[in-house]
Amino acid sequence: MVSAFDATTFGAKSFDAKPFNATGRHAMALEIRLVPLLSDNYGYLLHDPATGDTAVVDPSEAAPVLAVLEAEGWRLGHILNTHHHPDHIGGNAALKAATGAVIAAPRADLHRIPDVDVPLAEGDRYRVGGSEAQVFAVPGHTSGHIALWFEADEALFSGDTLFSLGCGKLFEGTPEEMWRSLGKLKALPDATRVYCGHEYTQSNARFARTIEPNNAALEARAAEVTALRAAGKPTIPTVLGVEKATNPFLRADVPAVQAAMGLAGRPAADVFAAVRRAKDNF
Repeated sequence: MVSAFDATTFGAKSFDAKPFNATGRHAMALEIRLVPLLSDNYGYLLHDPATGDTAVVDPSEAAPVLAVLEAEGWRLGHILNTHHHPDHIGGNAALKAATGAVIAAPRADLHRIPDVDVPLAEGDRYRVGGSEAQVFAVPGHTSGHIALWFEADEALFSGDTLFSLGCGKLFEGTPEEMWRSLGKLKALPDATRVYCGHEYTQSNARFARTIEPNNAALEARAAEVTALRAAGKPTIPTVLGVEKATNPFLRADVPAVQAAMGLAGRPAADVFAAVRRAKDNF
């Protein structure tokens, strides 16, 4: 059995990121491959073996994605973007030209993401083979950011909204917006695997431990992260239940975090804002 934090090297350029569901009960419909891109980005290939349908989430660049597709004999049908930043859409044009895949991206970013075929907004559904994603609007990092939740596959693609032990910087949103967005994701089941846009977990762990130095779950996660990175393995996917217990950006409503920020009893959005400022200056 492969645990939620294990990753088996699949060649040199991708990792098998979901052979089982998060509880280890049985295999789910989608195969999910993590593809390292640029210096610290992750793209994800989603493949339904029953239908042959394949999608990629947030392709920073095309060549590594095309290499995995060729090695597996998969045909790309969908390009899914969570937001407009170049390191999440940089491979769109080349992948579309090479495969004819449709681009599905935030409706709010149509003026910033070229050649979108399927605009996506809060409440929309999007199918990849036999699996269906629910679209959440999660502004904060960017104003048009979305997340994709494949409920039956227990998989959340959070882009740069929620990281393992962290969250995205607020380039286009307010702390109140980001806290509400994180609240949507925090409300999902604990078993949900979180596939985020970057490998930031080790630095995020160092910061998180300054906020909650006595959090035993955080200490265990930090040790696990150190071991994974030392072995050259990704720390992604993480599991939402673990994030709820360890990620300071999801814990702004927890007394220990409020006390650490000197804001006991204050609104959670205010505490979140203080944690975000502290991380920006860390």
